[in-house]
Amino acid sequence: MTTTEADGGTGVLAGQDRLLIDGELAGAAGGATFDVINPATEEVAGVAADGAPADFDRAIAAARRAFDANAGNWRDDVEFRAHCVTQLRDGLVRAQERLRRILVTEIGAPIAMTYGIQLAFPIEEAGYWPGYARNFAFLRDAGTHSGLGRAFRQKLQYIPVGVVAAITPWNAPLYLNIAESVPALLAGNAVILKPAQLTPWAGLELGRIAAEETDLPPGIFQVVVSNDNDVAAILTSDPRVDMVTFTGSTAVGRKILAAAAPTVKKTVMELGGKSTHIVLDDADLAAVLPPAAGGVCTMSGQGCTLATRVLLPRGKMAEGLAIMRATMERFPYGDPWDMKNYSGPAISAAQRAKVLGLVEDAVAAGATLITGGGKPAHLPTGYYIEPTLLSDVDPRSTIGQEETFGPVVTVTPYDTEEEAVDTIYGLAGQVSSGDDDHALAVALKIRTGTIGANVGGTFSLTSPLGGVRQSGLGRRYGDGGFEEYLEVKAIGSPA
Repeated sequence: MTTTEADGGTGVLAGQDRLLIDGELAGAAGGATFDVINPATEEVAGVAADGAPADFDRAIAAARRAFDANAGNWRDDVEFRAHCVTQLRDGLVRAQERLRRILVTEIGAPIAMTYGIQLAFPIEEAGYWPGYARNFAFLRDAGTHSGLGRAFRQKLQYIPVGVVAAITPWNAPLYLNIAESVPALLAGNAVILKPAQLTPWAGLELGRIAAEETDLPPGIFQVVVSNDNDVAAILTSDPRVDMVTFTGSTAVGRKILAAAAPTVKKTVMELGGKSTHIVLDDADLAAVLPPAAGGVCTMSGQGCTLATRVLLPRGKMAEGLAIMRATMERFPYGDPWDMKNYSGPAISAAQRAKVLGLVEDAVAAGATLITGGGKPAHLPTGYYIEPTLLSDVDPRSTIGQEETFGPVVTVTPYDTEEEAVDTIYGLAGQVSSGDDDHALAVALKIRTGTIGANVGGTFSLTSPLGGVRQSGLGRRYGDGGFEEYLEVKAIGSPA
């Protein structure tokens, strides 16, 4: 493990570079590595093991063996599972300053965000699920039933699905590595975590903590990464894998579904979003629009639930755009080590090019560029994008329909509330009004997985999160989120 430390506790940190397979930390088969790029400096920060097909095959075989053999009585002993995950949480706490530096280095995440969604929240989540699992009724009396002329008593047993492949994205890696792994482990499954190749270190560090600081049985939790998505695709098609969880784009989600179909794997997916913020005619624009504009710029706009489309009453477009422009032009972004900044660079040169290309296409299609739209002159190094505001965006245009994943807000006028525009997505959204009942009435009409009525950021471990239509399958969090990692067996007995 390379642990080059920079003076003063900031700067480049080369992270954990080993895979975790069958209880052992080791390099990839053949010794291949790939570079990890710091998006704020465009420099190589270090390397990670580049998993080969043999590594993924070994991980799948170890997970299958550990689950089927009930290693450590894993499937049946919830107290042992809770003990191991609590050890994992304690290890995260001890490693949190190292993790903070890893996250700032490999994502370009603003350090301020590590005190929330990027680091503090994942540690909180890792501590939440053990208590939840201890109190979960894995065997329940379902009462007396009748059918086919006989009465019978029934019990419901909640059993683990089996081997779970958790495939996570780069925008909030530690948060999503925890969110997709920890509940699955506590439900009694064996988990193979495949972090994104752009941000491998957060996952590999999680693997190091699991190997060195917990009693997790070999094969029950593993971390493998590859710089080649075709290599990692074995996780979605191998018959030894029972379930795939995935957070990422709708396009990749479709490929996973196709690969999983021949073996009828269970899938849970949080996919792309094009969330809409509907500002009603009676809303206080001065109160509503600054957080609407600034919120999309946080995390460089790289958040799937961000409300990147704003619908404004046509008669209030000029006033609304002026407020949003002022907000975005003073939004603090830049050096991720500066606590005053709430946005850093895009994750890569390719991502920046994609975002700026979508903006250019939107203008060519008739949208008006209000502010931003390019690379900031004062930040010549790093994959930075100016906070960007577009108006008069055709809702049927590419940028009106597709997830941008950058600090870009599009504004579209409307004449009546019934014009709330539709997309293929349905992940999140928001409605703002001067009256709570009015906001709720409109929110009830919107088809989406989660929506705020006069409130933003309704996000909690106890509240379900997920999409409808092409924004996903299943839910994370809440009671239903834990049960996604379980199957229900109905057991009948004489009444």
